[in-house]
Amino acid sequence: MAHWLKLSKSQIQQRVFDALSENVNFYQAETLGVPASHLDRKVFYHDAEFLKDAPFLSTLINNPNHIGCHTLGHSENFFGGTQQIERELIEFCAVDMLQAEPNSCDGYVASGGTEANLQAIWIYRNFFKTEFDAQPHEISILCSTDAHYSMAKAANLLGIGIRYVEVDPETRAIIPSHLDETVVALKARGVKYCIAIANMMTTMFGSVDNPELYAAVLQAHNMPFKMHVDGAYGGFYFPFSNPNNTLNFSNPHINSVTLDAHKMVQAPYGTGIFLVRKNWVQFTNTAEASYVAGEDFTLVGSRSGANAIAVWMILSTYGPFGWREKVLVLEHRTDTFCKQIDQLGVRYFRAPHSNIVTMRASDVPEHIATQFGLVPDNHKGPSWYKVVVMDHVHSEDLHALAAALQAAQQ
Repeated sequence: MAHWLKLSKSQIQQRVFDALSENVNFYQAETLGVPASHLDRKVFYHDAEFLKDAPFLSTLINNPNHIGCHTLGHSENFFGGTQQIERELIEFCAVDMLQAEPNSCDGYVASGGTEANLQAIWIYRNFFKTEFDAQPHEISILCSTDAHYSMAKAANLLGIGIRYVEVDPETRAIIPSHLDETVVALKARGVKYCIAIANMMTTMFGSVDNPELYAAVLQAHNMPFKMHVDGAYGGFYFPFSNPNNTLNFSNPHINSVTLDAHKMVQAPYGTGIFLVRKNWVQFTNTAEASYVAGEDFTLVGSRSGANAIAVWMILSTYGPFGWREKVLVLEHRTDTFCKQIDQLGVRYFRAPHSNIVTMRASDVPEHIATQFGLVPDNHKGPSWYKVVVMDHVHSEDLHALAAALQAAQQ
């Protein structure tokens, strides 16, 4: 790994505190023109003794604003120290996790997967408008029925269409014939450009789309397209459980990727990551943000630099090999649970290399689903309940669930 390194606790602390020392110090500096400050000292500690050993909390207190997209080079110099850490984070996520060439991607730490997905679709809508003079009704999102609801939100906000492709109910794979029919129907309705969404582990099933299928069908119908990978759940898991996957920047069809660090990485909520190949984020530049150094290319604008620091600290603590070991532990726990419910005849779906097990609701009594906090696909009438093997879900917890399911059968 060229960019992602495992660091000691002292190295991480030193790196973050050095970065904070390069930022503006609102406690000392005569900074009069910035509409920002440290957290309110009447409410939040700023000189507590424990902060000297707490780089993340210190970053929260110092309150850096990471407005803009720092991989482009020119940003607000008041927060240059912590912005550099965000740039490093973007680089090792793109290069060491998602197989991009060095310095070939832009990106930023977003508020979550929803924002990152919106950012991608916004870029491609504007690309088709700018380069092809496309009208909104000529642009459509194309995604599976298992795709995240943020795709529908993007279509609504951006004023473009959305069409869903059916999946096989047993394998959760996109049905090729229906994809072909959908593209034909889109063209018949006057759609000329598609934004294809390939899922890297869907929220409910952990299922994974085949990007080559999208590409082959769209190319066969001469439909210009751009492809985005929604890895909001699987982005920090699937590349390690299945290193040979093609949902990354080594695939020429893939132009951008969403990651979500407040899931598998256990970063604070409000921490997604958006990655896109160079020379694309410019399609969402807001030149009207003239008072912002470097202007603003992001959907959300101002955002906390502390979130970027949190992700960088977590990943630097593990390093790439430690992170793979963590994923393998979760995969082993999932394997063991699946063997247990196989013996019970409980019907379920589990995608290869996934840590999500989605069980048929008819095989799971409602009181057990409630007791173990299982999440339904639909709260108004569930067909499925899912188990997500996160870091806090231990083998003992999964064994207890299996035992409860066995007792319910007697």
